[in-house]
Amino acid sequence: MALLWPLTGLTGVGGSGPGRAFAIIGITAVVWIGVVGFGRVARPVLTLTLTGLAFGIVATATSMLFGGPGLLGDGAAAWTVVPALAMDTFWGFVAGLLALAVQRARAGAGR
Repeated sequence: MALLWPLTGLTGVGGSGPGRAFAIIGITAVVWIGVVGFGRVARPVLTLTLTGLAFGIVATATSMLFGGPGLLGDGAAAWTVVPALAMDTFWGFVAGLLALAVQRARAGAGR
């Protein structure tokens, strides 16, 4: 899922700006919450928090390697890496809480 950022940026799919960003964030969130919430993941919050961090690392690395639009591709300052990783980790945490809620709702419905 982290490759959606550089791929859409390099190909121009989805345009640019907030529309593309919201679409990618929405698609990623739905996939993460669906897979973990409906799967049998023992620790959904920890799993998706670490997934968010890994997402940020992959997105940063591909942006640095291939250039183009992205975190460091357009000449952004290197100090932006840490806040970006923190934000991706935070969104993973939020997705984990939502996936946990889905798991608990499913467990309650199965009684």
